[in-house]
Amino acid sequence: MFLSYSKPFSSRTIVSCLKAFLLLLLAQMSQQIQKTTANGKEMVSNPKLQVVQGTLNVVMKQNVTLSCLSEPGSPPVRYTLFKHNQQVSVFNRSDLSPALFTLTISSASDVGEYKCKAEYNNSSGGKYSNSLTFTLLEPISKPVLSSPTSQAKQGQNVTLSCFSENGSLPITYLFFKGTQNISPQKTMQKRKAAVIFLFINSLRDFGTYKCKANNSFPNITKYSNAFNFTLAAEERSHSQPLIISLGLILLLLIIGFALAIPFFLIPLYKAKKFKSSRPTTGLISRVNAEECENEVIYSEIEPVRPEEEYINFAVIRREEEKAGKSPCATVYSKVLIRD
Repeated sequence: MFLSYSKPFSSRTIVSCLKAFLLLLLAQMSQQIQKTTANGKEMVSNPKLQVVQGTLNVVMKQNVTLSCLSEPGSPPVRYTLFKHNQQVSVFNRSDLSPALFTLTISSASDVGEYKCKAEYNNSSGGKYSNSLTFTLLEPISKPVLSSPTSQAKQGQNVTLSCFSENGSLPITYLFFKGTQNISPQKTMQKRKAAVIFLFINSLRDFGTYKCKANNSFPNITKYSNAFNFTLAAEERSHSQPLIISLGLILLLLIIGFALAIPFFLIPLYKAKKFKSSRPTTGLISRVNAEECENEVIYSEIEPVRPEEEYINFAVIRREEEKAGKSPCATVYSKVLIRD
């Protein structure tokens, strides 16, 4: 059987233990004091600020409602709304419901950073909430479409720029020729013009160009002015001789056709009409021609109408019969006759 022996605690050790115990007790009491106010209420926590009606992107004359609540906390609690450290409104709550602040955006100065503060009445302390920042949405102005040059020639590179001076960013631009898109949309995060590059390949690339702009402002889209590229003067001077030549050729063809009508087409038409409509009618005269001419076998003379002073007659030559050929009449049209 073994016996153990321990030395008794010394007075110094006992004092050290008591000091440690007292320090622990004081620390717990200090934490409890920090959680309570002078009148025994629980201290407020950092409140939470949030939008309950509307959005952080606002437009003019829009109403926005903010909610501020500190939990846990013992009512009554005073809530104060600040904008850029300037007091905007104060609301006292006697229950645990949040304080509601309604704002009307009437000018650009109404947007910016907001915070709220929760505290007990007649207390020097308080806690601040998170911050909310409002952004004012402005409708865009009519964009301006422009180019460093308004004259171009085939095979030339040109640029078009579209710019809206007013309106909240970002702004989205889209370019058109006629009614067709000619480039992907360009979204500008800074107030700068959107620029596209074009290649004038043919005369079809000369036409009316436009652009449109829109931003996050609801239901607003603006179209620019129309812009036209014109053919450069030197290009026009090169194309003028060709145009003049084509015009002269066309004019000569018209004149030639007009001259052919009385000299060729009308007699030919009448000859065909005579042969088809009156092949054997009329008066036949068999007389001899001049000695130096072919003999005339016969001639056909249309009956003279009382109301006309002209006749048509045909002459068939003998030498054609002798040669075994079919007689071919020579037609003399509208020969003036007199009694």
